[in-house]
Amino acid sequence: LYVRVPRLFEDLALARLDGRFPRLIDKLTRAQLLILDDFGTHTLTDQQRFHLFEIVEERYRRKSTLITAQVPVARWHDLIADPTVADAILDRIVHNAHRIVLQGDSMRKQKAAPLLTGAGNGEINHPGTQQGTQGPTPPDCPDISETTVRELAEPLSGFCEIRNLPDEQHFGDHIELLMGHLDV
Repeated sequence: LYVRVPRLFEDLALARLDGRFPRLIDKLTRAQLLILDDFGTHTLTDQQRFHLFEIVEERYRRKSTLITAQVPVARWHDLIADPTVADAILDRIVHNAHRIVLQGDSMRKQKAAPLLTGAGNGEINHPGTQQGTQGPTPPDCPDISETTVRELAEPLSGFCEIRNLPDEQHFGDHIELLMGHLDV
């Protein structure tokens, strides 16, 4: 199950109001693999800390969790913003985890490079147009989905990922699972 953390917290807050909270928490804790993307985009509120602890606690040593963040793990304590709760959450996340830190230009930035014109002026070089023009005529316009546009618009300067695996499972099994489901 893939979910962006900012959206997850919005959904959990709404679910609390309309009575769906227990079902949503159950769905998140039962998923064999939970991918929490974009952790650390903001400091957590009291309610968000509670929600994160609830999810992490229920999944701890039972199910696999993959967390991605653009901030290093060393700063997560500050983002959780309550020392006691941060210790409890991070202890469960980091224990039995495989940590991967990626450095350098983001994949999105590398993919976007051929589309960008020189000098960083923000113009886009569409196929079938002269460089610096407003854009292609509709027949020449490439089929760019909303997701592609979002990927091009959100360059990653850094990436941190933690995989937390149940004790009885092997890392290789989950790499295969991730590669199969995420088309890596």
